[in-house]
Amino acid sequence: MKLKKFATAGAVVAVSALTLAACGSKSSSGDSKQVLNWDESAELPSMDLSKATDVVSFNQLNNTLEGLYRLGKDSKVEPGLAKKTHVSDDGLTYTFDLRKSKWSNGDDLTAKDFVYSWQRTVDPKTGSQYAYLFDGVKNANAIMDGKKKTSELGIKADGDYKLTVNLEKQIPYFKLLMGFPVFFPQNEKVVKDAGSKYGTASKYMVYNGPFKLTKWTGSNLSWSLNKNGKYWDKKNVKLDKINYKVNKSNSTSYNLYKTDKLDATPLSSQQAKQLKNDKEFLARKAASTFYFQYNQTQKRFQNKKIRQALSLAVNREQLTKKVLGDGSTVSKGLVSKDLAKNKGKDFADQAYVKEGVQNDNKKAKKLWQEGMKEVGESKMDINLLSDDTDKAKDTTEFVQSQIESTLGDSVNVHVQNVPFKTRLTRSEQGDFDMVISAWGADFADPISFLDLFTSDNSQNDGEWKNGEYDKLIQASKTTDAGDADKRWDDLVQAEKILAQEQGVAPLYQQSTAWMVKDKVKGVIYNSSGANYNFKDAYIKE
Repeated sequence: MKLKKFATAGAVVAVSALTLAACGSKSSSGDSKQVLNWDESAELPSMDLSKATDVVSFNQLNNTLEGLYRLGKDSKVEPGLAKKTHVSDDGLTYTFDLRKSKWSNGDDLTAKDFVYSWQRTVDPKTGSQYAYLFDGVKNANAIMDGKKKTSELGIKADGDYKLTVNLEKQIPYFKLLMGFPVFFPQNEKVVKDAGSKYGTASKYMVYNGPFKLTKWTGSNLSWSLNKNGKYWDKKNVKLDKINYKVNKSNSTSYNLYKTDKLDATPLSSQQAKQLKNDKEFLARKAASTFYFQYNQTQKRFQNKKIRQALSLAVNREQLTKKVLGDGSTVSKGLVSKDLAKNKGKDFADQAYVKEGVQNDNKKAKKLWQEGMKEVGESKMDINLLSDDTDKAKDTTEFVQSQIESTLGDSVNVHVQNVPFKTRLTRSEQGDFDMVISAWGADFADPISFLDLFTSDNSQNDGEWKNGEYDKLIQASKTTDAGDADKRWDDLVQAEKILAQEQGVAPLYQQSTAWMVKDKVKGVIYNSSGANYNFKDAYIKE
């Protein structure tokens, strides 16, 4: 999923703030309340699970909604709305027996809510950027291509509490997908009554998860999650409320932490260096990668040498150690390290292409001069787009300096730091020259990264295209899907092509430094997918 630049805490992979939990506060009646105060470094873009693309949105969706499964510690599949699952011998039919549960407005939640939700997401009219994850569900691709009706999607309700899903091919990570918010149910009546306002403010939503979103207007910088009294397992939810406050400055959030107004805070690189030996210091390594995307609808960025030169000009070791200083590491490639292994070998190591992530100023200058000549330019102005957080600004300033000092007077880099929501919109609309993007894995498989850069993927904002890459990704999902070794090799070779061609330029794998108070207990953090699960979290009195 898309990540806010230097999100306050890691993950899909993903990278959202590490939870800030709260001191127990007192209610008006004087009773002790379980309240978690959470810092967030970016606005909440959307609560429409068919249209959300980013880590902030998915973390909210993951705690206010629930699907067939919940993902526990280390992405372990745990019971959600499915109380029983049967899988056919050929792995192509899943039958789920659903528990009885309700929406927060009192409506019964039935199998039809899953059918409606999935059909809505794959419907081309919805414009979901995540519809591609349904690849493999019967007729999903044909529906997305406008060749079949949504009613022909391979999902059906057999009565109110039995759901059947038919696949066209085996999906090795299918159960992990069922724990990702894109596959959660939606209340058809609520969606249709809200119309275009659905997902834009808390008052237009209903919830079936542990919490209900409140006080979110769609553009404000604070909101809350309140315990959902209609949740089927409410007796095991300990927190009464989670308060969110967006703080784009690490200095501001750290001051709030020191005065007990926040119970956790992300740290700047300087703060991390000073506090790394403190007992409350914590670093979260995420299954997430930050990278350059080049707008390859522009002739100059269609030139491979131009792309290579800009990447080679950046010293990633200095970026991670001197600018970030939070434990982030230089990327070996797009797919993050420790996400997936085959026969004991890490994918990132096997797909590593040194030239794709190295710093070589001499080679950068040579390729730049050759590329400029090939595109017929003598001087180039480049707008570099990123977020408006402190760390994002530090990074763009560093990159600007690196490119201009290495490539000389023939290039001017103009930094554009904008709010996270604006950066997402501009990226999706192709309104950029270069953008520092970030992706966190939605589940623990390399395809969660590599699928992004197929020619027709809606997340491929830079519009890089390579036929051989597309064939390898397709083979991994079709002819080789049932052969683990062949599928693995397809993905390794695809990653190498992406690196060699500089389709994107990986910069670093994110780790985020935090201060977290000891009283915060039971928070489940996963480095891929929706990062945070607060169902079992509590404040130790």
